[in-house]
Formats: sequence, C-alpha cells, structure tokens
Amino acid sequence: MGIDPEKLSDSQLLEELQSLHRTRHDTLLHGSSDALEAHTRRTAELEAEYLRRHPDRAVSAGRTREGARARTE
Repeated sequence: MGIDPEKLSDSQLLEELQSLHRTRHDTLLHGSSDALEAHTRRTAELEAEYLRRHPDRAVSAGRTREGARARTE
C-alpha cells in the first residue's frame, strides 16, 4: 500500500506523515475496520522510516517520563 517509505524523499515522508496524522481521528471514529487497520499499518511504516533516518532527533524534555512527572508535581 503506497510508495515504499524508503523511496520517499525527506519532504515526501513528512508530507505523508502529516496527512496521516491529520486523518487519524476521523479514520478511528468513522472508518471501517479494514480502513483503520490499513491506516495504522501505513502510519507505523512511515514512522519507522522517519525514526530510522533520524535516530538522534531532538526530544522535548516535556515529552519524556521525567518531564511528564515534573508537570504533575
């Protein structure tokens, strides 16, 4: 389903991910089981490729367990 993530340019990969993230909620609420499964599979493929390309991406301190705990204290 779709172009092999490894064959996408960085900008195409980000565009695909943004599109999937925009449509996720609607697919969850209103999509068929097959549509939701396909959406989940494609999202996982693209996210895995993004992480493969950017293993040292910047991580926001607030998005870690420690940062989340600090917000609740």
